[in-house]
Amino acid sequence: MNDGLRDLIDRYWRELESRHVSGERKLRVSELPVDTDQGRLAAAVDHDGHRHMLVPIASQQSVRRGLDGPVLTLRKHPLEGEDSYQVYADLGCLRSDLNDLFTMLCADVLRTTGDMPESPLKALYRVLDRWKSLLQAKGMPLGAEQLAGLFGELTVLVRLLLMDSSAHRLWQGPHGHRHDFSAPYSAVEVKTASAGESRRVRIHGLDQLQPPTGGSLQLAWYDVRRTSSQGEGFLELIERALRICDDETALLGLLAGVGFRLSDASLYQDVRFTIVEERWYEVDASFPKLTSNDLATAGIPVTVTDVAYTIDLSSEPPSPLESTRVNEHLSSMIRESS
Repeated sequence: MNDGLRDLIDRYWRELESRHVSGERKLRVSELPVDTDQGRLAAAVDHDGHRHMLVPIASQQSVRRGLDGPVLTLRKHPLEGEDSYQVYADLGCLRSDLNDLFTMLCADVLRTTGDMPESPLKALYRVLDRWKSLLQAKGMPLGAEQLAGLFGELTVLVRLLLMDSSAHRLWQGPHGHRHDFSAPYSAVEVKTASAGESRRVRIHGLDQLQPPTGGSLQLAWYDVRRTSSQGEGFLELIERALRICDDETALLGLLAGVGFRLSDASLYQDVRFTIVEERWYEVDASFPKLTSNDLATAGIPVTVTDVAYTIDLSSEPPSPLESTRVNEHLSSMIRESS
């Protein structure tokens, strides 16, 4: 699990940082408990306190060029001890304020190298290329409604991750699925209001409120307010999800799919939301909705496309669910996806 690997390498770095490196061109090195056909990976700290990940390679192998600061460096680095000689691909981070992000990257290197110990350099390149595609891809900044909607979905995601650190696999919205969170027989659709529009829910398409075949669907509705100091920061919520999740890279990919990239994080530094109200509903036969199944049952040919409509949930019924019903539903999703 990446979370355990992240804690592992961070612990090694902190131990190395507790002792000063004597020479400017020297590294203080500690082998990590990850074996490859070329030897063990290692953590290192240089004279300036910069952190390094050392990936063992064969002496005849070359290391690709292109990473030469100002944040990351990659170079071939031979290390010779009293009775040993090993060549490494030395990946270093030159900015201590990005140590947390570098730790996540190196945890991914450890996991990927563990999966392909016969090719440690190839594993390193695979991770770097994957992160490069996430960090360098540019798009339009998220708008106010997009930020509020994503905040609602991340709130549900964190709730699932607290039950199962692999629950990011249930987040299907970034893949274009009709439901935001989906298991074989259970699903959750998330709607977030941010403009004081009472409990009005906008539905897109005839399938969005159609439960999985033979299963059940719940609608999560959040009323959020943008604040300057109260509530939870948008980036804080993302960091919490990444910390709990056992595969940060997979989650970063999902976030990129909905328009958020770490390279744009500074744009959202001051974005905070307070949850004013949260209500969950069972989308059953009595819930007000319009679906393909409803039309088919009524004998109406489904020949209309691009349908969008609004549901007013200001009055009851339908009545919101008790928290125990919600927890049971989320637990069922976890079990179905295991």
